[in-house]
Amino acid sequence: MKRLFIICAALLAGFSALAQENAQQAAAEAAQAIAGTAKAEAVQVKPSYWNPSALLEFGINQTSLTNWAAGGYNTAAVNAGLDAQANYAKDLASWGNRLQLAYGAFWSADKTNLLQKSNDRIYFESKYGYKTSKDSKWSYSAAFDFRSQFTRSYDTYVMDDAGNWSGTLKSGFLSPAYTNLALGMDWNPNPWFNLNLSPLTGGFTIVQIPELRKKYGMELLEEGLDGSIGENYRDHRFQLGAQVKANAKAVINESCTLETQLVLFSDYLHKPQNLRINWDNKITWQLAKYFNMGISTWLIYDPNVLIAGADGISTQRVQFKEFIGFNFSYTIKRRDK
Repeated sequence: MKRLFIICAALLAGFSALAQENAQQAAAEAAQAIAGTAKAEAVQVKPSYWNPSALLEFGINQTSLTNWAAGGYNTAAVNAGLDAQANYAKDLASWGNRLQLAYGAFWSADKTNLLQKSNDRIYFESKYGYKTSKDSKWSYSAAFDFRSQFTRSYDTYVMDDAGNWSGTLKSGFLSPAYTNLALGMDWNPNPWFNLNLSPLTGGFTIVQIPELRKKYGMELLEEGLDGSIGENYRDHRFQLGAQVKANAKAVINESCTLETQLVLFSDYLHKPQNLRINWDNKITWQLAKYFNMGISTWLIYDPNVLIAGADGISTQRVQFKEFIGFNFSYTIKRRDK
């Protein structure tokens, strides 16, 4: 009996050890299967090389005067803007795209049936780059840009007998518009600064409105014409030259940023010593999560554009515009960024 008890105990211990070994092996296999499944799932996730984002801004300003001894007019202004970007990067290749749209208008009590424009901008940039080597700061580049505005602008308003306002036409959609295709090199020494050198840059200046073509330096179609009729001028001008474009974006503090772009262009075909200059600046203060205040300035010097001064003489002049706005802002971007 005692021997039978010992044999049963030995068998029970053996079965227990075998069951424990099988349980450990099953657990190990299950853990390996889970790890393999997670790894397989991780492998299935495709990397995204695009980084899109969009900043929407909207602002309203209003002034109301009642029995105000110092004088003035009731005014109301509205402005809206979009700054959208879609940037691609993989290995040595990169492709950056940016679209900036802005429009603003205001109403003043001294011109009750007239809505005047205060801001108008269309600006698109697209640049493809390919690094010279993995750790290099230099890239081969091909860049395209387009500038214009949405609607017509007027100045020096006069009211007729019927109470309608009319003014001097200054610009309009595709009047002017500027396009450039630039081939060259990009230098990116750090994340906040970029310099593009394009010794081969071709582009068009387009003026679709006939009466503005002389102002923007379009060429006469026939010799001997007095130039008083806009249709006598070409609606475009081709330019071939060199371009230098510098971009910088600095974070002054956690709520204030400065962004600037300087573009210099020299036309090989016509007076290359006369540079065309575009200098854009924007300072933004993030006051709260959805509210900011911004100051934007634009400086332009185009030797082909004639501007009348106070003396009535039309000549080349420096153009300058400043815009200050308090805006509701909302940023759309990928959640994993």
